[in-house]
Amino acid sequence: MLWIKAFHIVFVTSWFAGLFYLPRIFVNLAMVPADSHAERARLLLMARKLYRFITPLGVLAIGLGLWLWFGYGFTGGWLHAKTALVIGLAAYHVWCGMLLAEFADGSSVKSHVWFRFFNEVPVLALVAVCILVVVKPF
Repeated sequence: MLWIKAFHIVFVTSWFAGLFYLPRIFVNLAMVPADSHAERARLLLMARKLYRFITPLGVLAIGLGLWLWFGYGFTGGWLHAKTALVIGLAAYHVWCGMLLAEFADGSSVKSHVWFRFFNEVPVLALVAVCILVVVKPF
């Protein structure tokens, strides 16, 4: 089980790195001047590649987390709260894909300021998940 835990941590860390950076690319995309087609195309390419890269990392992180949960038989309120946060992060990941599609088809209307706030969601979730897993407050 320690191997599973180690790989779970690796995939969670990798997934979060992408969840931290992808919305940052969205901030830059929202700031691109309308006449800067090359910059927009480059940022879209980066965002698409990153999204495709982090999707399997997220699936593996969640899959290994479920393996640990059922393998160890963890229980408690902290686990329910963590599970809710992970479901929220998976939804955030899907939402990022939808926002990427809006940028790709030119229909995104959100400002770079909105994306700056959106970018903070995974940071807050990571802090909460770490506290829940380590402290197990309930």
